[in-house]
Amino acid sequence: MGRKGRDMVKEFDVVVQRDEDGYYVAYVPALRGCHTEAKSLDVLMRRIKEAIELCLEVEDPVACEFVGVQRVAVQT
Repeated sequence: MGRKGRDMVKEFDVVVQRDEDGYYVAYVPALRGCHTEAKSLDVLMRRIKEAIELCLEVEDPVACEFVGVQRVAVQT
């Protein structure tokens, strides 16, 4: 037993975008500063999982609920 909370599974919403250079960028809204990038989605998902694990060592997640994505048009 001495591994308090180590066997618990937590799930996080991850936002994934592709930047103008073709890199995939991921961030976790519940963990400030938790983000990474990669050229492929497979590598991105491995990296964001590692980033989440590292962030959890130093901070607690903030409560937030993913609702969805909306596209908004503005005149420019």
